[in-house]
Amino acid sequence: MRVLFATPEYAPLVKTGGLGDVSGALPRALRRIGVDVRVLLPAYPALREFVAQSRDPVALPALAGMPAARIVHATLPGEVPAHLVDCPALYDRGGGPYQDAGGRDWDDNAIRFALLARAAASSASWPLEWRAEVVHCNDWQTALAPVYFAHASRPRAATLMTVHNLAFQGIFPAAAFSGLGLPAETFSVGGLEYYGKVSFLKAGLRYADALSTVSPGYAAEIRQPALGFGLHGLLAERSAVLSGILNGIDVELWDPARDPWIARNYDARTLETKAENKRALQERTGLAPDRSLLLVGVVSRLTEQKGIDLVLEAADRILQLPAQLVILGKGEIVLERALVALARAHPERVSVRIGFDEPLAHRIEAGADVFLMPSRFEPCGMNQMYSQRYGTIPVVRATGGLVDSVTDCTPATRDDGTATGFRFAEARAADLVRALERARAAWRNRDLWRALQRSAMARDFGWDAGARMYAALYERIASASQARQ
Repeated sequence: MRVLFATPEYAPLVKTGGLGDVSGALPRALRRIGVDVRVLLPAYPALREFVAQSRDPVALPALAGMPAARIVHATLPGEVPAHLVDCPALYDRGGGPYQDAGGRDWDDNAIRFALLARAAASSASWPLEWRAEVVHCNDWQTALAPVYFAHASRPRAATLMTVHNLAFQGIFPAAAFSGLGLPAETFSVGGLEYYGKVSFLKAGLRYADALSTVSPGYAAEIRQPALGFGLHGLLAERSAVLSGILNGIDVELWDPARDPWIARNYDARTLETKAENKRALQERTGLAPDRSLLLVGVVSRLTEQKGIDLVLEAADRILQLPAQLVILGKGEIVLERALVALARAHPERVSVRIGFDEPLAHRIEAGADVFLMPSRFEPCGMNQMYSQRYGTIPVVRATGGLVDSVTDCTPATRDDGTATGFRFAEARAADLVRALERARAAWRNRDLWRALQRSAMARDFGWDAGARMYAALYERIASASQARQ
């Protein structure tokens, strides 16, 4: 099965969040089970060295508002074959994949990612020995590929549209449509049109052969008005082809027994040495080296979606548990400033680092006692999986993939040995604090806490199960697509 995995991100080279992690790990897991998968992504500055080493370029002529480009073959870290869309005018820029260095969206994002989707749709007819049988589209940035397939001459590939976060839909002014090179009739209620604008994601959800999202819980949630972001009706209509497949994590990168960034390696048999990571984290972040304080870690985008405003509202009560807070992330400027002010007011109890710091993220996972994720919605989440692997007990809001991956500590789950964390139902500061109080009470019971840690560390969050589910889905939609052709 030849699969083109089309994505705007690929960790560790290009990453803004979970999509980058998935794109970096899932293709490798698929290749391990025999799927002939290749990654397609733009030739950003971080990938220019691979363009220089490329071979077998495929020409993609200009169309409408999209300039001409080349599709070049390369091999990415992890020995993953890739095709890069080489168009320096659109991709060879400073800043990030979607925004400039000042955090402003690129004005031509519609053209930039229409070109990526069009490149994906060309893959079934490349003049190469390798041609895609399935195109796996990821988020709005690649969501137009099924539309281009629908209006192209044969051959075509089957298409899978995966939603990593429905809140981001690729919505642009109606004027952007003229640059996409699509027939006029596609700008309609049954196509790209969304309240007078263009929605890339809506189009992908409408045209793709199959849909998936990143956890079973989120697949159910997005079919309801509260978390459907205006697309719940379309998703409910297409529920027969919608799957929820829980993301995995890179268990080689996130492994406390081998992690090169933490102070002391450990596993489930040597959990007593985890305390050295707590002491090292306190020292590194300027917190008081006090073993009697519960150390609460947060690594997150600093947004209301992630419940960071709830952390701020609950901060005084968290510190009174008593506890310490160590927070790493970047996001909404108002929340960043409020967190920095909190740390200045409590320098020995609160540490806040604004930005992205991969080594520090690993040190927080290893050094914290509990990991807090009070998300208002969470399609899958990965830090709760990293935390369990590190014996750092997650405290999470009961939503989306957090429900699918964290077993709440109740008398029943404690007794049968399945508990791995603590959940709370409502996005309220009081509920968050009560969950942390439950966690702290368990933490003070050494035997119970060790049992929780070992149960959490025994969970298998690797990609093998998810990769096999995707492989089966590819086979199914490819067979159906070939039958139609």
